[in-house]
Formats: sequence, C-alpha cells, structure tokens
Amino acid sequence: MHINKEAFGSDFLWGVSTAAYQIEGAHDAHGKGPSIWDIFVKKRNKIFNNQHADMACDFYNRYIEDLELLHRLNIPNYRFSIAWSRIYPDGIGAVNQAGIDFYNRLIDLALELEITPWVTLYHWDLPYALELRGGWLNREVTQWFCQYVKTCVQHFGDRVSHWMVLNEPTVFTAAGYFFGIHAPGKKGLDNFLAAAHHAALCQAYAAAVIKSLYPNSSVGTTFSCSHVEPYSPRQKDIVATQKADVLLNRFFIEPLLGMGYPTKEIKVLRRIEKFMQQHDERDLQFNMDFIGLQNYTREVIRHSYFVPFINAKIVSAKKRKVPTTAMQWEVYPEAMYHILKKFQAYPNIPPLLITENGAAFPDTVVHNQVDDPKRLFYLQQTIAQVLKAKEEGVQVKGYFVWTLLDNFEWAEGYAPRFGLVYVDFNTQQRIVKSSGQWYADFLKNDSSSQFTGSVRNI
Repeated sequence: MHINKEAFGSDFLWGVSTAAYQIEGAHDAHGKGPSIWDIFVKKRNKIFNNQHADMACDFYNRYIEDLELLHRLNIPNYRFSIAWSRIYPDGIGAVNQAGIDFYNRLIDLALELEITPWVTLYHWDLPYALELRGGWLNREVTQWFCQYVKTCVQHFGDRVSHWMVLNEPTVFTAAGYFFGIHAPGKKGLDNFLAAAHHAALCQAYAAAVIKSLYPNSSVGTTFSCSHVEPYSPRQKDIVATQKADVLLNRFFIEPLLGMGYPTKEIKVLRRIEKFMQQHDERDLQFNMDFIGLQNYTREVIRHSYFVPFINAKIVSAKKRKVPTTAMQWEVYPEAMYHILKKFQAYPNIPPLLITENGAAFPDTVVHNQVDDPKRLFYLQQTIAQVLKAKEEGVQVKGYFVWTLLDNFEWAEGYAPRFGLVYVDFNTQQRIVKSSGQWYADFLKNDSSSQFTGSVRNI
C-alpha cells in the first residue's frame, strides 16, 4: 500500500513538537528566573557528561530563522511550550513583561508564516522559587499553576486557540519525585503520589481556566504511553504486565475520564487517598477536547520478586537482542497502533492526537549533509500504523513529530538526536536531515514522498 498525505484526509493535523527548556537557552536572559532544571543540571553526575541547557539550541535568539525553517519544511502546526519562569520569575507575583513579549513575537511570527501555534503550558520546568516552597508536593501548586495559566491565556489566547495543559505527568512525577533521576531529584512513593495527585488536579483545574476565558478554544493534555506485553505466557508475567500498564498508561487518563485512580491492581497506590480532599475525585474529571498521546516504543514485562510495590520489571531491548534507538528503546513502530486502539477503547474518550513520536539515532555530517535512513524508516512505518488505526475507526486527528531540532534530552544531555534538523551545538548551524526533507515533501504531497506502509506486519 502506497501512503501519501491525502490518505489521512484534508483535515488531519501534521506538525512538530519542541519544549522550552530543551531548545530556548537564554536561561537567565531578560528577567527569566531559574527553573528546577536550571538548578538540577548544575549537580554533578546527574546529566550525561555534566551537560546543561544554558544555551541549548539558542532558540530564544534564533526563533526567527527556526520558524522560517519550519515554513520552508511545509510544517503547518507547531507545538511548543512556555517557560513558566520566563513569565513569572518567582513562579507567582510579578509578571516578567520581557517573557510575555518574547512569546508574543513567537506567536505573531508563526501566524504570519501560516503556522498554527499549539501551546504546552507545562513541560517540566517548574520555577525553582516554587520548588523551595514544596513544588508539586505542595497542594498550593494548583493555585500557582492556575494563576500562571490564566496569565498566559489572557496574553496569548486571542491568537492561540490550541492548548495542552501538561506534558507527560507520569514521567515528570515518577522521574522527578520517585526515582530522582530528573529535576528536582526527589525520591519515594509518597513524594510521587503527592506530586501525581496535584498534577492530576492541575490538568482539570487549568483546562477549566482556559475554557472560562476562551470557551471556543481547543484544550487537551498529553500522556506518555508504552505498549506493554508479557515476557512469557506465564500468569505471573501477565499480572506483572497489568501492573506496569497501570503506571505507564492508565494512571492519569482514568481519573481525567471520571473513572478514579486505577488502584485495584496495585494496592499500595491507594495511599494517594491521604493526599485527597473532599470533592477531589469529582474535580479530577474534565471533558477535554482532545487527548495527546506520546508513544515511542513497547515494553516487555516480566515478574520480579525484587521490585518493590509492583513485582514487575522491564526486560530491556538489549537483553532481548532486538534493534534499538540511541535511547536503547526497541524499534517497534507497531506500538503506535496498539496504543491508539487501547485509548480509543475508553468510553467517552475525546479525539486523539499523536503529540510526540520520533526516534534518536547517531547522525553524521558528510559534506554538509545528514543522511538518516533509520529515522526515516521509523517515521514512515509509524505513520503507516497511525493510518491503519485510523482506517479501523480510531478517532486520531493528527501527528506531531518529536522533534524539529536536535536538543537537550534531559538526563541524557545532547547525545541522543531526535531532530528532523541537525544542530551543531558548537556553532548553532542547522542542517535539514534527509528525514526532515522527506517530511517536508510528504506534507507538500510530493509524489516522490509516497512510501509503502506494509513493510512490517503485526
């Protein structure tokens, strides 16, 4: 089957995604306050090679050329996040007008170039001043966050009509508050449960704030999700997989849909109730206009006596001897199909958007060009899986590539390159990779960009 853009329909949304901390740089420019990531990267041995994002892709100073590049690549939708501490240096209090001005310029230029802005309000960079007051562990974060959201919508809502509240709450609460491998580096089950509950409340509260100001705006939130399969047919592996599914896929979507937290399979999660107040279960629910799904791979799960709370562990792709990306994730485009089918099965689920998908592979510059056939193959095969799900009735409305530019990839630093565009971090030179050129041609509906989507069957 040959696949081109037309196969998805004229109203299907195509785009790319980025995040403020990963590309903007200018970490203390023009009144911006420090975020928890600005502080976390300064701690030794937390980030690969002790790297940081003080400059990153220098997008703050180079946004004009990068948006013009987006335009040349025929990309009509751009998802980016706002840095909370660029708007409120102290998290609350006085607004930083220079931060407002920057995002106004960014939004205005995007619209001038006929690029639709999709704004993520929180992509992991909590103002450090709020972390000193407990951060996501302090229930007051719901008030702080809603004030910040209100300010953003008041300033940008006349031109931005697509909003995403949180980026991957499972990841920033688990990695930052349970495992301690992301900012702010806290550990422990109670820390995770408190942060998770307050984030889940913020999903609904902030969505209501946006709708109160601009009722016709399109509001959603985004979830990381991984297709999970048991390592063997053994009942213990099946049960372990069900538990992993709770944490990786179900924990935030189900309370949002009014189903409550999924604590049946993992009883220790019931401890979240000690952080709940009257009416919280009701307040967790909100009828979003869309749900953003962010999928990169599948995880194979087996039972383990040695893993506390869930007795389940991931069997690494390396151990299974399957092809991997630079993140050591299995190359498995079929995961996207399974995830779309899984989420579509929820009653009353709103339309779905793929708000992130991509792959990191080593890239080499040869004669000022970057040929990346592995990334190109991955993108094509995943897009084919999206189409397969769509043709089977899944209400999937769009697909956004992660990401436009090679960037700072959190704890992994600059080693993994996800971009459609190569960035030389010494010179800030941009080079469109062959995958980026293919995507541009595909979006232009160039016949040479058609591809066969049935190379692998599931």
